[in-house]
Amino acid sequence: MSYAKRDEDSGEVNVFSQINKTTVLQEARAFNDSPINVRKCRLLLTKIVYLLSLGEPFNTQEATDLFFNVIKLFQSKDTSLRQMMYLVIKELSGIAQDVIMVTQSLIKDIQSKQETIYRANAIRALCLITDPSMIQGIERIIKASIVDKNPSVSGAALVSSYHLFGASKDIVRRWATEVQEAAYAKQSGGFASAASSYISSFGGSSQQNQAVISTSGIAQYQAIGLLYLIRQQDRMAVAKLVQTFSGSGRGGNSGTLKNPAAVCILIRYACKVMEDDPSSAKRIYELLEGYLRHKSDMVNLEAARAICEMKEASAKELFPAISVLQLFLSSPKPTLRFAAIRILNTLALSKPSAVSPCNLDIENLVSDQNRSIATFAITTLLKTGNEASVDRLMKQISNFMGEISDEFKVIVVEAIRSLCLKFPNKQAVMLTFLSGVLRDEGGYEFKKAVVEAIFDMVRHIPESKDAALSYLCEFIEDCEFTKLSVRVLHMLGTEGPKTPTPTKYIRYIYNRVILENSIIRGAAVSALAKFGTNCPDASVKQSVKVLLARCQDDVDDEVRDRATLALEMIKNEQLAKLYGVDDSTFALPILERELVEYVNLGSNITKAFNLTAVPVVSKAQEEEERRRNRPQELTTVAASSPHPSSAPATPQTDHKSSGSQLDQQAAYADALSAIPELAAFGPLFKSSAKVEVTESETEYAVHCIKHTFAKHIVFQFNCVNTLNDQLLENVEMVMQLDDEDCGLVRVLEIPAPKLEYNVPGHIYVAYEREDVDDFPVASFTNTLKFVIKDCDPTTGEPDEEGYEDEYQVEEIDLLTSDYIRPTYVSNFDEEFQTYAQGEAIETLALDREKAPSLQAACTAIIDLLGMQPLDDTSLPRNPNIHTLIMAGTFLTGEKVLARCRMTFNSSSGVAFEMAVRSQDATISQIVLSAIA
Repeated sequence: MSYAKRDEDSGEVNVFSQINKTTVLQEARAFNDSPINVRKCRLLLTKIVYLLSLGEPFNTQEATDLFFNVIKLFQSKDTSLRQMMYLVIKELSGIAQDVIMVTQSLIKDIQSKQETIYRANAIRALCLITDPSMIQGIERIIKASIVDKNPSVSGAALVSSYHLFGASKDIVRRWATEVQEAAYAKQSGGFASAASSYISSFGGSSQQNQAVISTSGIAQYQAIGLLYLIRQQDRMAVAKLVQTFSGSGRGGNSGTLKNPAAVCILIRYACKVMEDDPSSAKRIYELLEGYLRHKSDMVNLEAARAICEMKEASAKELFPAISVLQLFLSSPKPTLRFAAIRILNTLALSKPSAVSPCNLDIENLVSDQNRSIATFAITTLLKTGNEASVDRLMKQISNFMGEISDEFKVIVVEAIRSLCLKFPNKQAVMLTFLSGVLRDEGGYEFKKAVVEAIFDMVRHIPESKDAALSYLCEFIEDCEFTKLSVRVLHMLGTEGPKTPTPTKYIRYIYNRVILENSIIRGAAVSALAKFGTNCPDASVKQSVKVLLARCQDDVDDEVRDRATLALEMIKNEQLAKLYGVDDSTFALPILERELVEYVNLGSNITKAFNLTAVPVVSKAQEEEERRRNRPQELTTVAASSPHPSSAPATPQTDHKSSGSQLDQQAAYADALSAIPELAAFGPLFKSSAKVEVTESETEYAVHCIKHTFAKHIVFQFNCVNTLNDQLLENVEMVMQLDDEDCGLVRVLEIPAPKLEYNVPGHIYVAYEREDVDDFPVASFTNTLKFVIKDCDPTTGEPDEEGYEDEYQVEEIDLLTSDYIRPTYVSNFDEEFQTYAQGEAIETLALDREKAPSLQAACTAIIDLLGMQPLDDTSLPRNPNIHTLIMAGTFLTGEKVLARCRMTFNSSSGVAFEMAVRSQDATISQIVLSAIA
């Protein structure tokens, strides 16, 4: 007798090693044998499943022949063989033909009272092979199975109903009564007892028995999920679902649901109700707080997570959830510790003060054997710790950085980057840490995160600039990532000339010209050019000239071209100012879209690309836009405040909004160009912000966006029908001008074909300016007209007949600001003097009610003109006197500059002198009239 293992070492042949489709198809004849060889057929079915799992292509004929051979196993009474048969039937049903022929055999198994194991598998197979048009024929069987006392049968029917819902929503909705009955049913009796006895017979523990008993009611979880799927379009029905199955919620045990998974999904639906109906927040919070005392750890965690994610939760409301999570932090189960620290880590992003009381318990997790838990613990402490704890935290981080994966290293570095700007006095120790990990082994994403963190320190902590740049110089000496080398060289070229000793960085940059590939050499030449144009020291300029002259002999043509351009910029200050000043750039989303449209013209291109049509933004705006795309915790650092929600408005906030608006305009342009009637209007000049024309809680929610083209104004109305018992068809917006002779003519209207419940629809109304030299200002009275068809709230089916109705919405104004696009200019004073001949000037005033402060006056004037405030002048530093400067581009292409000198008096309000200059004095007067 041999006791060797049955594997390759013992000479045994793996049954899966020599499997091929042809052999399996030939062996399938074994299914026709009489009597059936159970062991042989089971092995053969296993081979078929193995081939299907590998994606082995069975053609239709092969799959059909195999399918009809397999279904001959219905005559076998062996339970394990029949289970394998059901599995293969389901896998082949998507390939084989005429699979519906097996329906009667499956129905017979479902109705069998002898072998319950057949029934659940037969239900799954039947629902999978049934054509959507034939579901009604098996409806009675599925409904009966849903309320079956056996949990496996009921569960199979409920899960199958999920899959059927997508194909036949109306039929599945009719099963709501049976589904609700299944959710109420207590199905943990016989099945749980049998399963528990089975486990005990094999020496199973009491904990395993308890797990079986708790999961045996899983049909409740499935039923609650299906009920939500049926009622999800009806907010009131979802709210009633939560109320029905939660009971009073006090103590977390008085509800109908006993299965922990079912309670967890109910908590998620309760949060959805609170999101849709803010007035229910108090009631839902009481429910969640009750579930914090549930006997299941799973439910406790889900309830705590839901409370921590409440947007307006106060510290008092958060306290019970944080207390529960704090207990889990010391749990002997790693899963509970991990779940608790992850929830607290997320909460620390927005409310670090609420998590601070847990810091002592969190510090104990830093040395946890599970490195995932330790990583979340350290990043949470970085967000909630104080300045005194920084040194200790950095030491703890250093001890385990080498033991975690790059993914977790990135999380740690991102947290440190936020901490750097939160506690600038500790920049030295954090910079030392970052430079150390920069020398460690790691992938691109990890090294990129570290470099970005150092970049932020250079930009926002002046004391760290010299040391940070030195560390970056050392990094590019041995950097394996071309992209990072290019970014570091760009940073050295931008910040290096501003340091007291710029020459020490030039050596590192020129080394890249000698030792690296052409891409890095080109970046190094551009960096050297910035030293030559921006350093006031003549000796530095001369040294850079010598180095750039050597670069003109480079083998790469782009490197040579960059060197030649750089030498010319050093000689010519005007050229350097035009191409070398690094304080502005083009709005990249719009530039990209304009270039794509230009290239797509192909042979139809008749003129050069118009670069002046692309908006120019400041570098600060571009940086803020880049910051907006970073993880959430990084979006708050620019305000240099640990609690950005309570910080005052900053220039970065304005830039962020502007950057987002440019992105949004690019999206609008793509959407409008996809509509042939609107694409004929040409390129989009400007899109306004959303203007709400209805209250947010009315039955029809409508907001408007104004799109300005060269000769046309397009009003886009985004509409949402919030009534689940109505379908709106042929929805149009009737716009009435207050002055029919203002120079606007309606030329196009595109109504929304229909507005279903909670599905957005779009209406477009276009006006043309009769005179291209006239820029009318007008008001529109608006009425929404449509045909209403009443719907069944349960099925969503509309009536055949409808009736016309209308809905009055608020007025919309076409303003001068709709003809002006914000534009950035780098030297306002110089350009303002250039346009002195086209000036329009007037002295005006705003009373105290309209402008209670200079800040309010600045905001009002910027909104009226639609121009870009420059040099942070949108934020007055002096409460009594201030000068606001702005720039924009008019629809005709002329640049418009405005200077507003204002004073504030507590009794009379704001008095100001507004001076507008442009190449055309008429344009200046039009812009000034927006305020006057």
